[in-house]
Amino acid sequence: MAKTYREYLNDIKKSILEVTPAEADQLRKEGWELIDVRSDAEFEQGAIPGARHIDRGFLESRIESEIPDRASKIVLYCAGGFRSAMAASALQELGYTTVASMARGFNGWKDDGLEWHAPQVLNAEQRNRYHRHILLPEVGVEGQTKLLESSTLLLGAGGLGSPAALYLAAAGVGRIGIVDYDVVDSSNLQRQIIHSEDRVGMLKVDSAKEAIAEINPEVKVETYNTRLQADNVLEIMGNYGVVVDGCDNFPTRYLVNDASIMLGKPVVHGSIFRFDGQVSVFWPGEGPCYRCLYHQPPPPELAPSCAEAGVLGVLPGIIGSLQTAEALKLILGIGETLVGRLLTFDALDMSFRTLKLRRDPDCPSCGGGASVELIDYDEYCLPGRPSAH
Repeated sequence: MAKTYREYLNDIKKSILEVTPAEADQLRKEGWELIDVRSDAEFEQGAIPGARHIDRGFLESRIESEIPDRASKIVLYCAGGFRSAMAASALQELGYTTVASMARGFNGWKDDGLEWHAPQVLNAEQRNRYHRHILLPEVGVEGQTKLLESSTLLLGAGGLGSPAALYLAAAGVGRIGIVDYDVVDSSNLQRQIIHSEDRVGMLKVDSAKEAIAEINPEVKVETYNTRLQADNVLEIMGNYGVVVDGCDNFPTRYLVNDASIMLGKPVVHGSIFRFDGQVSVFWPGEGPCYRCLYHQPPPPELAPSCAEAGVLGVLPGIIGSLQTAEALKLILGIGETLVGRLLTFDALDMSFRTLKLRRDPDCPSCGGGASVELIDYDEYCLPGRPSAH
């Protein structure tokens, strides 16, 4: 005999665990995963803090990628408790062993005076632009919102800064600062892809700003046509969450390292030379710093620049893109970053190696008893421009 909708729903509720809003709140505090199965429009009007949003129409197709462990403890909720009951039954059929539906749904939650908020949402244009990000469970709407609210400082608008600037802008990083005091030269165009023939002679910071606006006009770009020095590094770096280091000279690298320790800022380091590149993340308090790896700057004769030794044009694109990936992971709080590791790349044999780095207890910058004092390192090693890569 065919069932009515009410009979069908009652049968489902007999086969699942139902909890009250107060019980759901307690389970949330105990670490249960809350999943909101309402539509996008409903979710945007208000939700339970910390709830994961998966529209009921996509639940079965997305749950395995969002929550692969079928032993996870899950509370589902909708507006009134009906869709979540059917969703709980579906998850049980998929093998999820500890699933509950919240009776009376989000409406009941609000009626009982429990905490809720209006999530930050993306507009229609943003949802379309960043759709491939939103599809990733590790990013989603929440992660994309983080990117839009984040800030990154690029040291140099040269070989490494070019791909970093373009991909950070394309990813939706809301505010990008660029430090450089050079002008675009035709010799840069072999590798510095953010610049173009018609912008030769223009300040690199202005050229980069134009290129970013063409990719994503929503991104705010702040330019610093100056060289980083002891008297401005804290003020400039202090305004950004993550620093991407694309400079090519040791005085700037050591200065940035000291400033990052004083500010507690993570620095995504990149360097290139001929056919070789390196990437790491130096984050005070989380791992070793740059001077744990290189205690003292080398003498000028041992530190030739790319202008003197040459560089394969595509190499900065590879290393700069890897730096960007690390910066995005830091902003999103996902994956395993290169803190405490040095990634090396050899373009001639197309090989990557990962070396472990450890904090040096005798490091002159972050070791025990070390005291950081900002100085300009030009007298110790070859001075240069931060965009010459």
